[in-house]
Amino acid sequence: MIALVGNPGSRRATMFTAAARAAGHDVEVLPWRAVAGGPVTFPSGALVRIDSPGEDAEVDRRLRGAAQPAQFGEIVGGAAWYRGFRAALERVVAAAGASGARLLHDPGDIAVMFDKRLAHARLAAAAVPVPQALPPAAPAAAEFTGAGIGGYEELRAGMRAAGWARVFVKPAHGSSASGVVALHAGDRRALAVTSVELTDRALFNSLRVRRYTSEREVAAIVDRLAPDGLHVERWFPKASLDGRVFDLRVLVVDGVPGHVVVRTSRTPMTNLHLGNARGDVRAVRARIGAEAYESALATCVRAAAGFPGSPHVGVDLMIGVDRRTHAVAEVNAFGDLLPGVLDAHGRTTYEAQLEALGARV
Repeated sequence: MIALVGNPGSRRATMFTAAARAAGHDVEVLPWRAVAGGPVTFPSGALVRIDSPGEDAEVDRRLRGAAQPAQFGEIVGGAAWYRGFRAALERVVAAAGASGARLLHDPGDIAVMFDKRLAHARLAAAAVPVPQALPPAAPAAAEFTGAGIGGYEELRAGMRAAGWARVFVKPAHGSSASGVVALHAGDRRALAVTSVELTDRALFNSLRVRRYTSEREVAAIVDRLAPDGLHVERWFPKASLDGRVFDLRVLVVDGVPGHVVVRTSRTPMTNLHLGNARGDVRAVRARIGAEAYESALATCVRAAAGFPGSPHVGVDLMIGVDRRTHAVAEVNAFGDLLPGVLDAHGRTTYEAQLEALGARV
């Protein structure tokens, strides 16, 4: 029996359940709404899979401990959400222990991957190539306790001290490019490229990438994001393919980088939901060369190995403009939703994970 902590009816829950049942597993879905709201129980001896709590406004509200749901697309309460998420993961651990259930994923790994500062620090400590980050650096601890970047003026001061003109500003607990700002700031002007929509009262995650040239507006965005925690990385110039920059989403399952998606864009944000396009893996391999491509995949395996309690990790890897260097941009605990992407054995991401599970159980 697999107990799936997920959102019933979501693509993730539906696709995994179908694959698991086809492989001969019984599946029971435990809704994230229940996990986010209080204590839960698992069937005795179940294998517990934790999936994404995203795309459910009520789950988001409960994790943030808010009285009302956020407005659609509103970027709000990232730090409160993270505290609620960690508390929910702790309830999952307690429930599994009480019922003799086995966790398939280490909740501690998941928590680290949902704090970009901690994940960056863990990767850097393992000598995995990552972009440089502004201090204060995240400690190698279970929770970030540093002061962080307090706002736009502190960000600009940090950039000047480091000698950087271009950075990526990322909410510490964000996902899907929500709140990410690609900033080019000189002495007299600032240019921000972001999917953030700035209004008088709130910030919203939009499907349209915008350009802000008013430093007042750029400062307002950063100042509103800062209280929930920021991770700031030096801009890593990415290689291009047919006039579009690209990066790779690589899903590593039990140490095997079997599923690769090329994400291409005419803006610095390559996330596919922003209207960007999938590229051709063979074209990338031809562009950068077989040796550089295999080296990039090897780095993804090393990045995933930094989370030994996670049987699968989604790694976002950037290829440098020189086509030889590369760096890990993100690691994703729930980076396996890749519809239509098959590995060399013709397996979906869920089929590959279930076969690996069968070999371990």
